[in-house]
Amino acid sequence: MRELQRLVGWGAILTPALHSLTDALEWLQGGFSPLQLWLNYAAFLPLPAVMLGLYAVQRPRIGALGLAGALGYGFAFIYFAHTTLVALASNVPDYASLWHELGPGYTAYGALMIVAGTAFGVATLRARVLPGWAGALFLVGLAINLAVGLLPLPEILQTIGSTARNAGLVGMGAALAWRVRADRLSSRDPTGRNQPFV
Repeated sequence: MRELQRLVGWGAILTPALHSLTDALEWLQGGFSPLQLWLNYAAFLPLPAVMLGLYAVQRPRIGALGLAGALGYGFAFIYFAHTTLVALASNVPDYASLWHELGPGYTAYGALMIVAGTAFGVATLRARVLPGWAGALFLVGLAINLAVGLLPLPEILQTIGSTARNAGLVGMGAALAWRVRADRLSSRDPTGRNQPFV
C-alpha cells in the first residue's frame, strides 16, 4: 500500500508540474511548438490515473462526490490529450486557434473539467486526508478558469488558473509522498533496518 501511495504522490507531483512547464514554454515561444505539445501530451496522458489515485488514498472519507469528481476531471483530460494530438497533426499555432477550431466540444469538456474538479476539490476539503490548502488552491485555479471562460479577461489568467490548479495537485502529491517517507523513517528499528510494512 505504501508503494502505491508513493507512486500516486509522485504522479501528482510530476504530471501537473510538467503541464505547467508546457504552459510556460507556450508563453515564452508565443504559441505552440512540437516539443511543447509532446510534453503537454505526456502531462495529460497519466492525469486520469493520478486523479483516481488521489481519490483512492482518501477513501472512504472522500465519498461518492470525490469519486465522481475524479472520474469527470480525468475524463476531461482524456479529451484534452486528444486535442494536443489534433494540434500536432494540424499544425495549430496557439491555444486560441485550437479553441476556435474545436468549437463547442472544447468548451463542453472545459465545463466538465470545472464542474468535476470542483466536486473533487470540495470532497478533498471535506475528507481532511490531504492538506486543506492544496484543495483550496486547486479550487481557486478552477474559479479563475471559470471566470476566464465567462468574462472578457486577459488570456494570461487562463494560464494563472491552470498553474494554481496544478500547484494544488502538486501539494496533494507532495504531502502524500512525504507521508510515505515519514512512515518509512518511523518504521526503522534502532539498528537502522527497515521493519516490514504492515
